[in-house]
Amino acid sequence: MGKTTIMKIMERASGKPVRVGDRVWCDIDWSTARDFGGANCTLQFDDITDHKGRVWNPDKIAFTFDLQAPSHSEKVSNNQKTIREFAKRQGIKHVFDINNGIGQHVLLERGLVLPGDVILGTDSHMNLLGAVGAFATGVGNTDIAASWLNGTNWFRVPETMKIEVTGSFPRWVAMRDLLTKIVGDLGAGGLDFLAVEFSGETIERSTLAERITLCSMVTEMSGKIGLILPNGPVLDWLVERAGPKAAERAKEIAPDADAAYMEVRGYDVSNLEPMASCPDAPDNVKTVREIAGAAVDQVHIGSCSNGRFEDIAAAFEVLKAGGFKISPNVRTIVTPATTEVMARCAREGIIEKFLDAGVVFTNPTCALCTAEHYGALPSGDVGCSTTNRNFIGKVGKGSHTYLLSPMSAMATAVRGVITDPRDIVCGA
Repeated sequence: MGKTTIMKIMERASGKPVRVGDRVWCDIDWSTARDFGGANCTLQFDDITDHKGRVWNPDKIAFTFDLQAPSHSEKVSNNQKTIREFAKRQGIKHVFDINNGIGQHVLLERGLVLPGDVILGTDSHMNLLGAVGAFATGVGNTDIAASWLNGTNWFRVPETMKIEVTGSFPRWVAMRDLLTKIVGDLGAGGLDFLAVEFSGETIERSTLAERITLCSMVTEMSGKIGLILPNGPVLDWLVERAGPKAAERAKEIAPDADAAYMEVRGYDVSNLEPMASCPDAPDNVKTVREIAGAAVDQVHIGSCSNGRFEDIAAAFEVLKAGGFKISPNVRTIVTPATTEVMARCAREGIIEKFLDAGVVFTNPTCALCTAEHYGALPSGDVGCSTTNRNFIGKVGKGSHTYLLSPMSAMATAVRGVITDPRDIVCGA
């Protein structure tokens, strides 16, 4: 019986053959922590080593300041200082401070992620790095601290579901809409500890931004990792950043032709409509048409799911079609994923037009993924966002959130109520 991609990754990392269900110790390629939780990891490491321990490899540890950057409180500032001091003491050079952006995206842009890598992080959406074929997973602070001691962690080898995607997206429909459709179909537990391989003609020609969107919400279906083999322009981009080894690894982890899958599902996006996750769960899915007209108080475009340049540019096209005006009744915030993305937005001249339209364009962070960021919602307010979770109170106690694509979110900002982007661009 052939091997799936996750099996090949775990065989490389463990140094031995594996089967589904095996529990194996894997060598870690990267162990990362962010400003939120990172300080606790350093304190735990110092505690279990009596303040005398040295990390196994300072060149394989990274800190990313992305949730609260710059700091908005004295407590956060002290946590960030704790991380900086630990990194200096341990000789850890990969400290991506407040001027970088969302950690996973920064690691990708810096060429630090290869297909087949095993990566730990304190973010539950680390698995978006599966967009380039890496096995990245969010773990607790104790797992991070322990991995710093010996560079290993144990995993159970998961079963794999295969999702094949065909067809071309209609105008004003995007990968986020497909992802929302899948979440609605499978439900919150539909990928319980599964790996999922995304394949098919639509995936093969998708951009890196689209692949990040698709893999970023595997967590919301209780999945372990979503995996896409890098190819075409995505592989070229990765090789340019990470070197030729990226191409070699992509071949090594390709699934065998006779690999066994617990289930194979197919999606044709040719007739897909704009989709929405309605309050208060990602799998409470309807078409945007079904909820059009619902009032909102705030719109946010950004996050690890939809903060790439392509996402912001797509929203900009809808704003342009709407006459570069947003509703005075809706607060609208756009947050790029990284400084690199923000710089491109500046070069392309779209930031100024966003500002002229009344949009708040922020520094790159995780932004309104939680209420720990500027723009938190007050009780009773309703927002729509391109983030990955919309549990009640997630961005403010007593608030509610719709999850939409960047195009649907901007259409909503233009009209002031939930709006199908096709109604903006068609002048309806």
